[in-house]
Amino acid sequence: MSLNIYLPESPEVELLKKDLTGLNDVYRDIADEIGVENTLAIYRLFHGTQISFPNRLFSKEYTHKAIVSEYNGSNVPQLAQKYNYSERSIWRILKTKK
Repeated sequence: MSLNIYLPESPEVELLKKDLTGLNDVYRDIADEIGVENTLAIYRLFHGTQISFPNRLFSKEYTHKAIVSEYNGSNVPQLAQKYNYSERSIWRILKTKK
């Protein structure tokens, strides 16, 4: 889905680009990081919705598949460090994917 449909050219965008102090704290933080236009797009898509973001960016299935494909027989410590898993978890993943 394109976010551009949520961003009509408007005076509010130009005003907010000049002065972010009118925004609530969370939206001001977001605008500082990703810009006013993107903040407005997020607001228009999700305002009123409680959102929590998972600690991991990638799905468990994707990560497990990557671990299995990268395993070379002796790189469990490196995989554990790369994917922020314990070595025991890496071994468990490898065992269940065989």
